Amino acid sequence: MTDAALSGILVADFSRVLAGPLASQTLADLGADVIKIERPDGGDDTRQWGPPFVDEGSTYYLGLNRGKRSLTLDLRDEADKQLAHELCRRADVIIESFRPGTMDRLGFGWEAVRQYNPRAIYTSISAFGSGDEGAALPGYDLLVQAISGYMSITGAADGPATRPGTALIDLTTGLYAATGTLAALREREHSGEGQHLEVALLDSAFAMLLNIGSGFLNTGDLPVRTGNAHASIAPYQTIPTATDDLALAVGNDALFARLCEELGRPELTSDQRFATNSERVVNRDELIAILSEIFAGESAQLWAERLTAAGVPAGPVNDVAQAYRFAESLGLDPIVDLEGVRSTRSPMRLSRTPAVPQSRPPRLGEHNDELRAWLGAS
Repeated sequence: MTDAALSGILVADFSRVLAGPLASQTLADLGADVIKIERPDGGDDTRQWGPPFVDEGSTYYLGLNRGKRSLTLDLRDEADKQLAHELCRRADVIIESFRPGTMDRLGFGWEAVRQYNPRAIYTSISAFGSGDEGAALPGYDLLVQAISGYMSITGAADGPATRPGTALIDLTTGLYAATGTLAALREREHSGEGQHLEVALLDSAFAMLLNIGSGFLNTGDLPVRTGNAHASIAPYQTIPTATDDLALAVGNDALFARLCEELGRPELTSDQRFATNSERVVNRDELIAILSEIFAGESAQLWAERLTAAGVPAGPVNDVAQAYRFAESLGLDPIVDLEGVRSTRSPMRLSRTPAVPQSRPPRLGEHNDELRAWLGAS
């Protein structure tokens, strides 16, 4: 059997909550040996985040920590600090998400570690960066979503600024941290040297603004909330039907012509209000009013089937259970069972070195004996 892509890579994971654990779980899925360092009195905060809970603990924690080994260390205890130093000396990658300056005060900052492990990739995750002012600010995903402007563009046009259903900025930061770590590991193959990677939630939030940020930066126009509608494409939103909402993603003029043909309204393509995407965006309200009247005649599921068959991107707004069933019907096999813990399979599908979770999320301190013996044998 071919080794996993990151087989032989040792990760010392001092991070907690979401962004850091997602980054290290991504590396674990790819075959890295991830040792999760947790405080003895409770461990990672997410172990207590619930409900929901199952026998194995908080489902929040379970979703972010598969494939790792748990080692409890008190970083203020001298004996435990020596074990942590030894782990950092051996590690290829060190991930931490403490408030900037904390690891330095504990003796495990980048400048200290590089003296005895110059090949280490040291990944730091913070909310607002490591500068003096940013470092002093506490940071959680909700705060960053609010402060970054991301919430100001999320929600109904006539409603309040809204938080998306998941911790989107934390998730994105974790993926950027994993990507940057992989890039640094690749560069180390040539230089033989490690480096320090910093990823801030606020920077990730700006990256996630994507076209909205680009539009503001290049025009000065302040973006507004548009609900489920796309600011620059129409029709690209949910539309009510006889039952539920239908998601309709018409991304170009050819697809719009195909939609109009299937709806029996080909004349809409020659209507000057709707002939091009730009005109459809300007006249969105009139267009959606027409489409809503048509779609009111059938259910969302029937419209989805009919339009999909005609090559028009459309689908129902599924709940989570329906979404997993749909993925299974496509043969994507989205769920993996890890000794009774059900987890969402990694989306990375490598042909030779697949991303395969190695084990269920660890119980707090589950691997203390073996890891303490291993680190103490230096």
